Amino acid sequence: MLRKGLKLKRIHSTGIIDINVAVMLFGIAGLFGKVLSLPAWCIVLGRTGFAAMALGLVMALSKNRATQPHRVGIPIMGILGAILAIHWVTFFHAIQISTVAVGLLAFSTFPLFITWLEPWWFGEKRRPFDVFTSVAVLLGIAVMVVPSPFGGRVHEGVFWGTISGFTFALLSLLNRKWVQHEAPVRIAFYQNAVACLLLLPMTLWESVSVDGRQMGWLVFLGVICTALSHALFIRGLSTVRAQLASIIACLEPVYGIVLAGLLLHEIPSPYTLAGGTLILLTTAVAMVRRAPT
Repeated sequence: MLRKGLKLKRIHSTGIIDINVAVMLFGIAGLFGKVLSLPAWCIVLGRTGFAAMALGLVMALSKNRATQPHRVGIPIMGILGAILAIHWVTFFHAIQISTVAVGLLAFSTFPLFITWLEPWWFGEKRRPFDVFTSVAVLLGIAVMVVPSPFGGRVHEGVFWGTISGFTFALLSLLNRKWVQHEAPVRIAFYQNAVACLLLLPMTLWESVSVDGRQMGWLVFLGVICTALSHALFIRGLSTVRAQLASIIACLEPVYGIVLAGLLLHEIPSPYTLAGGTLILLTTAVAMVRRAPT
């Protein structure tokens, strides 16, 4: 009995490590908005393309060799892929015109949109606590942007980062509504493949030169920070409660900001840190309160 308990504890610990590594990789992805001197759409094109290839290889080598979505139609996958493309393009654009911290923290407002859209979408009851969390998140945004000049890079970064958060909330809700019976790897593959195909025509309108170093970083972004991170997160969910996984996911901006400081020497302002801290704390509390008991 003791041996069985220790084994279960070890499995649970492995799941927590998987999720932490996955979230850290998610946070690292934001740094590529600064590391790569490429347009945001080009970064996303490379990210989704290499991620789709890696996920497609995983599907081909897995026992389930079916390649067509059974319960979810191609048009719906197309919609989800388009939203994914908009989400990542606005995310990297926010970071490029401001800072890694501003982009990541503004994106972290996505629970605010989920809080207001989810009850309406699924006919669920909205709770008074949801109003409190919404006000707290808006206050966090205000703390970030009010001290900065109107129309400056912080304002623009928060705007595009918030758009990224909104589209991520839409993607999350649509996934819940339409693809809850599909394999996660299959969902990720089709969404990344569609996003890549939708962005591909941009290469005809805008000429971009990608050298070997940049291509290597795009491979790392697509394979490690996207395909591998999603696989680790999904594997971690098999032994870790979704509530705990959601709280760990709140560390994504923390990992990104710390790594941006260490690797890019990008130190966020006190106002950005104060507003971001309020947003992250509110998000963590909201996730705990919304988690099923």
